[in-house]
Amino acid sequence: MRADTHDADGSWQQQVRAQFPIITAHPELAYLDSAATSQKPQAVLDAVQTYLTTTNANAGRGTYPWANRTTELIERARERVKEFLGDLAPERSTVHFTSGTTEGLRTVARDWLVEHLTDGDEILVPFADHRANLEPWLEARRLLAERGTEVRIRALPYQEVSGDYDHRALAEAVGPRTRFVAATHVHHVYGGDMNVHRIRAAVGPDVPICLDAAQSVGHLPVRVGDPALDVDFVVFSGHKALALPGTGAVWARNTRGPALKPAGWQGTPNTVGVVSLLAALDWLDAVGVNLVAAHVTRLATRLTDRLRRLDAYEILGCPASLTADTALPTAQRRHGIVTFRHREVPSDDLGFILFSHGFMVRADSLCQAGADEKDGSVRVSLHVYNTAEEIDRLLTVLASLE
Repeated sequence: MRADTHDADGSWQQQVRAQFPIITAHPELAYLDSAATSQKPQAVLDAVQTYLTTTNANAGRGTYPWANRTTELIERARERVKEFLGDLAPERSTVHFTSGTTEGLRTVARDWLVEHLTDGDEILVPFADHRANLEPWLEARRLLAERGTEVRIRALPYQEVSGDYDHRALAEAVGPRTRFVAATHVHHVYGGDMNVHRIRAAVGPDVPICLDAAQSVGHLPVRVGDPALDVDFVVFSGHKALALPGTGAVWARNTRGPALKPAGWQGTPNTVGVVSLLAALDWLDAVGVNLVAAHVTRLATRLTDRLRRLDAYEILGCPASLTADTALPTAQRRHGIVTFRHREVPSDDLGFILFSHGFMVRADSLCQAGADEKDGSVRVSLHVYNTAEEIDRLLTVLASLE
């Protein structure tokens, strides 16, 4: 199943695609909304079925075999997340399971950040990323204000044209009271790599960084042992990484400040979801996350390179990335997300038109903080089960609307 070179004849991708029952059951449809949620391979579905029919019990509550096996599965999944993320110090880090990225970010905000800020501290947060990576930090400020502690929230500066963070301006935004940065790994609208290593360079070695990795984990290699990804929290959703809905995780490095300890009594975990996440990570490793990323990047390049030739469309994000020439030093890398607008057809109408031709895309403001209805756009988000033929069919339909 695994390919060590590029998939020139498409055989590797065809074998992988065949493992997604919902995809093979509907050959007339093209699912192009994986940034919202991914489809599930048979291996994940089988793992869930096996667990529910052989081992289903509550974790950490009983001493009988089913309960013990469930507890072992949960603990093994924690270590599996660390391994999948390339954690080089797993004895110090922790993994906490949540319902998804939103709850994970709120966990960091409510249970860690508010306990470590003092009057006059500053935090930097993104005001043009997903709302889930803005609202928790605003909530943290409100909670602190109720305690009589005033902290300042400063916006991560953006480059308007590219959608990337403005790393030069960021250096000016950082001050002696900067205590925390919330950032995004891959932007959910523009699809760009947000160059987290430049944030670390700007804020210095001591400021904790929390990374929203909802659009990167399960889509491309995410290696926290790499110096270029020197962050303190990685938060992601399992359902966007081929696992079941209602599943997510917070990985905490626990080297800058106290260890993350979620507050309050921890109830029954989503055992089925965690089992599905464990299976999904195993499947991704077996297939090769780097190969998944390469395939998806080829498809995104194919789409952007041809779509930019159609005058009726505006593609959002870094203009320099709209080319197959990956050697361009100014290009912000795209990772499987292409978002665009028709210059005359409203985006919601375009979404309906595309579905009438068998394409399932996202068409609205995409939960982007600060956006409203007038900012609606169409997002095509890809995964390993998508094909070049689907991209070509999509381009044919889009060209007919010029």
